[in-house]
Amino acid sequence: MSSEPISVDASSASASASSLWDRVTTWASENKTVVYTIAGITVVVTGAGVVYYASNSSKQTQPDEKRKSKKERRKEKKKAEEEKKTSITLKDEEESVEDEEELPDLNESTINSFSQEDRQKFANRLKVSGNKAYGSKDYIKAIELYGKAILCKPDPVFYSNRAACYNVLSDWDKVVEDTTAAINMNPEYVKALNRRAHAYEHVEKYSEALLDYTASCIIDAFRNDQSTQSVERLLKKVAEKKGRVMLKEKSKRLPSPTNVSNYIQSYRSRPPPPGLEETVELPEDTGKGQLQRGLLALGRRTGEGYEEATGCFGKAIELDQLDEHEAFAYNMRGTFKYLQGDVEAAKDDFTRSIELDPSMTQSYIKRASIKLELADREAAAADFELACKQNPDDPDIYYHRAQLHFILGELPNAAKDYQKSIDLDRSFIFSHIQLGVTQYKMGSVASSMATFRRCIKNFDKVPDVYNYYGELLLDQQKYQEAIEKFETAIEMEKQNRPMGMNVLPLINKALALFQWKQDFKEAQDLCQKALIIDPDCDIAVATMAQLHLQQGQVTDALKYFERAAELSRTEGEIVNALSYAEATRTQLEVAEKYPHLSARLQGMGASSFGGPPMR
Repeated sequence: MSSEPISVDASSASASASSLWDRVTTWASENKTVVYTIAGITVVVTGAGVVYYASNSSKQTQPDEKRKSKKERRKEKKKAEEEKKTSITLKDEEESVEDEEELPDLNESTINSFSQEDRQKFANRLKVSGNKAYGSKDYIKAIELYGKAILCKPDPVFYSNRAACYNVLSDWDKVVEDTTAAINMNPEYVKALNRRAHAYEHVEKYSEALLDYTASCIIDAFRNDQSTQSVERLLKKVAEKKGRVMLKEKSKRLPSPTNVSNYIQSYRSRPPPPGLEETVELPEDTGKGQLQRGLLALGRRTGEGYEEATGCFGKAIELDQLDEHEAFAYNMRGTFKYLQGDVEAAKDDFTRSIELDPSMTQSYIKRASIKLELADREAAAADFELACKQNPDDPDIYYHRAQLHFILGELPNAAKDYQKSIDLDRSFIFSHIQLGVTQYKMGSVASSMATFRRCIKNFDKVPDVYNYYGELLLDQQKYQEAIEKFETAIEMEKQNRPMGMNVLPLINKALALFQWKQDFKEAQDLCQKALIIDPDCDIAVATMAQLHLQQGQVTDALKYFERAAELSRTEGEIVNALSYAEATRTQLEVAEKYPHLSARLQGMGASSFGGPPMR
């Protein structure tokens, strides 16, 4: 084993972060995954993030599925919208009238002279006539007939049918007015709730639409796929709308020290460039001096050190006169801009670094990661190819390219690149760990376990091995063994890195205790310890949110989900975190506005507030 410091890989941390988030979010649809990155950690999150959205869909988008063109998608969306407007059905119970009698002149004064029996009779006849007019697309006449039916006898069906006419005419205020009247008369009128939600969505009142669709789903016990899909769509819209505002107001800041460490050390440890070593005396008011100072701050591996390094790398470029170190300076400034969420500026810095020194393969790799985050898969792959041309023996290239394959679900290709990285440098532990995780996800459990046992034999003093091995044991429900591995990792972290401890083993142990023994108190205590050590650890925050949610403490869960959004780095991360927050907020609104539905929701077993066990 090399005497070089073993580095923690953000990409290898995907093994931990992925399974952590899977357990944190098991209430969501397991068939719909969103992949995004937080400070270099690959995180796979399931579904829209609401405890009662247990999807019945078995569809899953495949990585190689052909994506339709923007023009085709726009055309299909327009067609679906038109069909939705014109195909809204009225009350199913149609009445047949052979010879429609002439209706008397009906207004408020004449109706008062009719008996209750006559009012009911005329109302029914007017409703049938209104349905016929609707079927003939004479919506103005239908509106008039339903209005007279309402005068005879106010009925939620009449209001809802008239709202259907206004819907076709795109008179959204009238739709809301009539459906509200119908819902006030019958709070569980699903058609009226869906129509009002549809109108709210058109006027961009997404939160109101979300609440109505959610109520509709609960009433139908989540059997209506269209309503469930509408909830998921609205969650995203609400989150995107709020996310844009939050992102605009958000200052650029580094994520938690845990995440920064994982990202920075996902690249093999290398000595400082010649001339920037600690033993070299450089004035601090020069570009090289600031670059040296930034590297020293980086080596402390603390939150304060990372903040200092960020400033130093920026100042180094401002002071200039970096000579042969200019490309390296742009690489380091770009790294911290990326961590702060300033993706475009980071990409520009990596591009400048490549222009100054085309042999700097790390800049290609980091730029490729950004392009993947921006969903430009082909451009990311191209950057890896460029890096390979510069130095085909750089093991970091294959390790990080394996991450691209891993994220896209191309597991055989990922395993091949992890093995290539190992062949070039067997001392980098995270290539071994991630290979084991990939084998596990491919279903080769025996091979995966053998890989981890070899890791423990060869890297017995490295806490990360025990942490990630514990993750796989936990996934197999081998609780006692998993907890033992997490405890070993925790003790090693305390000894090896007292000032910059990786808190993931604490969170893993919390989840293991919760799943095994439903021990909420101990699980929350461990998460609190993690947050004391690293207050900005997003995974600890999200785990606390789920633990509160599992106990029905929805208000507390909401606070933690909102905190997770604050800690998010990019727009995609903010939207994802806000989706969880909005789903939780909607639960609170359901409980407040429809208490009987809230009670029903809690009685739905696995789809209740508590949700299925985290695993």
